[in-house]
Amino acid sequence: MGYPSVDRRRLLAAAALGREAGVPGPAPGDGDPVRAVTGEIRDISPHLVVVETPDDQEERLVITPSATAWNGDDTAPADLSVGARVIIRALHEGKVADRIWAGITRITGTILSVQGRADLSVELACGPHRGRRTITVPRSAAGRLQVRHPRLEPGYLLDAIGVRRDGGCLALLPATSQPPYPARAVPPAPPAYAGTQQRVSGTVTWSDAFDEGERGLAYPMVERSDAGCPEAEVSCVGLPYLAMGSLVQVHNQCAGRSANVPIVACGCVAGRFCDRCVECGTSPRGRVAELSPSTFVELGGELVKGCFNAQIGLG
Repeated sequence: MGYPSVDRRRLLAAAALGREAGVPGPAPGDGDPVRAVTGEIRDISPHLVVVETPDDQEERLVITPSATAWNGDDTAPADLSVGARVIIRALHEGKVADRIWAGITRITGTILSVQGRADLSVELACGPHRGRRTITVPRSAAGRLQVRHPRLEPGYLLDAIGVRRDGGCLALLPATSQPPYPARAVPPAPPAYAGTQQRVSGTVTWSDAFDEGERGLAYPMVERSDAGCPEAEVSCVGLPYLAMGSLVQVHNQCAGRSANVPIVACGCVAGRFCDRCVECGTSPRGRVAELSPSTFVELGGELVKGCFNAQIGLG
């Protein structure tokens, strides 16, 4: 998903502004580091999981008795299948599996069509870099999803957590509450950013549109010409414009973890959600960034919950 020369862009921008370029990665002093391990299960038992990573390396992680897993529902780690694609939250120098998500996906976009009466087939526009996506809302999950997404109709936004199954995707859980307005009617942002705010508060979410294992974020307020994204520059939050490759310091107010994360993509889809996260108190309205799954996990996020309350600033 990322754009080329992100590191070079960051160095050039820092030189032009006369500031330190900054270093991507977690802030020191956040306690036991969290590492996200992604890949395909090659072997698994109640005590050990072996994963082949995207760069063809083998990771062997201990599974403790307290470890948990999710594959459309909570399950025992040992019940996961060999061949499943997983994201693992690893603790203790990245060698102990604490939480495993198998086949998890996130469905975020504008509804184009809805068909069916029992199981629903929903077509979504997921932004110019993500294209269109057709997903299934099973009858067993429709009621739960519509509690927080009452308008499953063209023109409105959908944000759900699901699983990949048999070459398709099942939407099972609402990731957040559906905004009450159509996707093309995002509330206006407050007066223009004046540079006096050191940090901006809002909601941070995740997306699986990034490359597997990638660290980075999508940001709404990047210039359209810079990002090659005609739908950028939309947000109900008073965000500053930032260039591709800029480092953003993201602070998870729920977990107390921070990291410098590079902007690697346009956040035009995230910018259309003027919603709140309620994981630890209630955040101000608006999504300020959309993280890759690995970055979200390493900042203390829980993929099934979908968001955390955050503050962001220049890294």
